[in-house]
Amino acid sequence: MVFEKLTFRSVTVRPVLVPLRRPVVSKVGLFDQWPIILIDLATEEGIVGRSYLEPYLKHSARYIVPAIHDLADARKGHAIRPSEDFQNGRRGLNLIGYEGVSMIAVSGLDMAAWDALAKAAGMPLAVLLGGSTGPVPAYNSNGLWLTDVHALGDDAQALVAEGGFKGLKLRLGRDRLADDLAAIEGVRAAVGADIKLMVDFNQGLSLGDALHRCHALDEQGLYWFEEPIAYNNLAGYVRLTRELKTPVQLGENFYGPRALHHALSIGAGDYVMPDLMRIGGVTGWMRASAIAGTAGVEMSTHLYPEYSAHLMRVTETAHWLEWQDWADPILAAPFEISDGLLTVPNRPGAGVEWNEDAVKRYRYD
Repeated sequence: MVFEKLTFRSVTVRPVLVPLRRPVVSKVGLFDQWPIILIDLATEEGIVGRSYLEPYLKHSARYIVPAIHDLADARKGHAIRPSEDFQNGRRGLNLIGYEGVSMIAVSGLDMAAWDALAKAAGMPLAVLLGGSTGPVPAYNSNGLWLTDVHALGDDAQALVAEGGFKGLKLRLGRDRLADDLAAIEGVRAAVGADIKLMVDFNQGLSLGDALHRCHALDEQGLYWFEEPIAYNNLAGYVRLTRELKTPVQLGENFYGPRALHHALSIGAGDYVMPDLMRIGGVTGWMRASAIAGTAGVEMSTHLYPEYSAHLMRVTETAHWLEWQDWADPILAAPFEISDGLLTVPNRPGAGVEWNEDAVKRYRYD
């Protein structure tokens, strides 16, 4: 059945706290459970669009969920038009600022709206956006945290085996440079030199420390240096990008496409990797990808692999999909990886449905 339009009816928002197979140990904190906010956008025509948010902090649902409801209340009875809704949602929250909770709430509803439209059209999201289903290169980001250096080799082998991965994310930024070097050596010894190592400092270094550490690691053949310093120190990123041989990656903290444009316009990075929760959902991603494409800058993803895979199929400078299985416990049909590729499934929408038994098990308020 084809609908001329979809009409916004209501939204259901449910926070869950899911277990992680490998605890996150990084400069941003220690997590053995992961908070996810599930969004179900119901329409008068019976289609339900689904999305989720990963807000890092369990208690952040207390202020994100009300913001989503406020936006939803203003849309009841109106046609779902993601581009216009993106603009109106941002405008409606501009008095409290365009970043932070404002953009997160707008992004969550935007992703659910696009999922609903694709379902109504009977198409995968990638197809609705003008692309096709198919494979997307992915690297495994499920482990290699700031844990015991001596255990990283076994961890790396297991991560490669999970899906025939050709690339892994390794976290660096230990107190001693020697320990970071030992971590790189241990992983390489376990999986070989052909596996690409994307290293992430999780904003854990000052600019001075980053200059020292990254220069010292610049001959290690690493695939990129991700967020060595605080995300908003763009002047520092300009300097690092200019001085280092290893490409500099940033962008998961870009709030909206204009932030990406500003960073690229001043040379603050070689690669970008927007996060759907912050860049503005599907609408924000499409606008940001046009900017990156015009600049010829390769664009990777951050979190949300199911939705991000669709978007990579329509991104001119598509680079790498970051793979985490953190949402798998509450998905009815988790996506699969084979030979280092995630193949976008040929089913309507983003292909995400909830395992309601698991949702009940992990629900919290």
